[in-house]
Order: sequence, then C-alpha cells, then structure tokens
Amino acid sequence: MALDTLRDLYIDELKDMFNAEKQLLKALPKMAKKADASELRRAFEEHLAQTEEHVTRIQQVFAELGLPERGKTCKGIAGIISEGAELMEEDADPAVMDAGLIAGGQRAEHYEMAAYGTLRAYAETLGFTNAARLHQQTLDEEKMADQKLSELAEGFINAMAEEGDEEPAGQAQRFEVAGGRNGGNRSRSRMS
Repeated sequence: MALDTLRDLYIDELKDMFNAEKQLLKALPKMAKKADASELRRAFEEHLAQTEEHVTRIQQVFAELGLPERGKTCKGIAGIISEGAELMEEDADPAVMDAGLIAGGQRAEHYEMAAYGTLRAYAETLGFTNAARLHQQTLDEEKMADQKLSELAEGFINAMAEEGDEEPAGQAQRFEVAGGRNGGNRSRSRMS
C-alpha cells in the first residue's frame, strides 16, 4: 500500500496497533503468571481485559472505515515482548523479576501511548470523530496502566528488589503505594 495521504498513513498505523494489541493479548498472561507480587499479577490481568477492549475498538474503527480487520506486524511491540521473554527466562529473585516485568510493561505502555496519541491526532485531522474518541479512550487507559505500574514499582517492588527481599508478596501491604506520580520504574534490574 502506497502512503500518499494522511489517511493512508492513519490506516497503516491502525493496522500496526491492531497487531500490537493482538501480540499483547498473548504476552500479558505470561507476564501475569511470572509475577510474584499479587498486586502486579492483578495489574497485568486487569490490563489484559482492557487490551481485549482495545482490540474491539480498533475493529470498530475498521468497520466504520469499511476496511478489513487486518494487521501488519508491529516490530516495535515484538521487540519489547522479545526482551521481556528473555528476562522471564532468567534465574532472578522474585522481587527483581517483578521490577523487570514492570520495566517491560512500561516500555509497552509508552509505545502504545505514543501510537494512540498519534492515531487520535490523525483521526481528528481526518474528521473521524468517533475514531478519535475511541483512540483517546484507549490512550487514557494506557496512561492509567502505566501509572499503576509506577505506583507498584515505587510503592514497594523496587525497594524489595533492591534489598533482595524474599518475603511473601502478601507482605506488600506494609508499603504505602505512592499515588499520582508517573516517575516509572527506577529499579536496578535490567531487561537484557
């Protein structure tokens, strides 16, 4: 497909995100299963349910534009997922693994936030009012998911990873989760 107009580019980006969301539908259950902290596991499971809705929204946009539901391989998300898969194969302290899972999750969220912001802007320019509204709704959910991961990281997971703390995840309540900040995961763990 030639990219001669903004509409062409919009459709190309839409196909990319359709594939990205489908890839995440497969990756999120694996991340949830690998998470040690029950709060992190729940965050991944909740975002899985949201991701299913994100796919539905893109399908709705395809239908409104009279387009087939067809994606194109999203290499950006594929790379992020591949790095996360490598991490999950490491022999890591459970808290360190959780910090790394958060880092990978936030990489995906930031990719998606950039993509949905762009899709919304293109849709607004093209006069696709409902599509713009749907993209904004997804963008808002991606931002909330990123914030939740930051709260978990900064609230207790990074501290446990730093200490090499191996106490049960149920003990996490003794740490206060820092709300309203979007500082991200500052652990010393690496995604490689």
